[in-house]
Amino acid sequence: MFQNLLQYIDKLQNQKIMIIGDMVADVYLEGKISRISREAPVLILEHSHEIVVPGGAANAVHNAAALGGQVYAVGVVGQDNAGDQLTRTLQAKKVNTDGFIIDKARPTITKTRIMAGGQATVRQQIVRIDRESKDMINPDIEKAILNHITENIHDMAAVIISDYGSMTVSPAIRERVIAACNRAGIPSIVDSRYNIMAYEGIKLVKQNESEAAAAIGLKTLKDSRQQQQVAETMLSRLNAEVILITQGPEGMTLYNRNGTNTHIPVTNVSEVYDVTGAGDTVVATMMLALTAGANYVDAACLANFAAGVVVRKPGTATTTPKELKAAIGEYYS
Repeated sequence: MFQNLLQYIDKLQNQKIMIIGDMVADVYLEGKISRISREAPVLILEHSHEIVVPGGAANAVHNAAALGGQVYAVGVVGQDNAGDQLTRTLQAKKVNTDGFIIDKARPTITKTRIMAGGQATVRQQIVRIDRESKDMINPDIEKAILNHITENIHDMAAVIISDYGSMTVSPAIRERVIAACNRAGIPSIVDSRYNIMAYEGIKLVKQNESEAAAAIGLKTLKDSRQQQQVAETMLSRLNAEVILITQGPEGMTLYNRNGTNTHIPVTNVSEVYDVTGAGDTVVATMMLALTAGANYVDAACLANFAAGVVVRKPGTATTTPKELKAAIGEYYS
């Protein structure tokens, strides 16, 4: 398997992949602790700097681009600074953002984290402020997205739908994408936080344990037997081929419609640092691996190594082909 995984990495380059979903601007506002306010028992921070990094579906876009994929990003951004910065950041990574439709009446989905630290203190998040609209997208915006997808989807080697529940993926968009991929034989995957059972006909599904449990009305998954039952239920109801359930420090398990399942343990438990956005890394890597000729198991194994790299980094992060090769080489040495 060692040589197989390494050969796929080189083949990831320039594979065309479309990623559709809730594009998020993750804003980190950094400040140094100055003193306690006289107005209230809160910290006063001296503003240091601010950075904007891709989050949500944009994190999947960022990961696919970092691995060398030719990425076509499709989603909605507002006519605001967050949308401008997010677009510029992805364009700098050679992402095609022609599918970013600007909605003047809808803000870019923004998650602002206020980070505090100092010379003698640990940097930590003290509050997060989210800005997003929960309304259905405007019919004209939806039409523009559908037109862009229709014009470009047949040139893709794979498609990812990243649904964070912020209403970008409307029922019409969901149905159009699934139908087009199935007609053209294009592999498609969905990672949906709250609405996975609406994706009937999708070929691949990615869920974490809690999402999979909630999908069929459970609070938690008690053991591996129950997890398998949940996976089989979801595969049947969605008419999907495979479902990948990520399990945090326990790794991930790939369930196939043919009745086989493969558990993939984490590559290095001791170095887990921050799991934020690791699921986006998994779907991006897995789909690029499939375009490179990998089977489902090898693609999931490569995705597992990629996740093992990014969880060692703070916040939403990416991995490069060089880092991925090094991680695999270290594991098998």
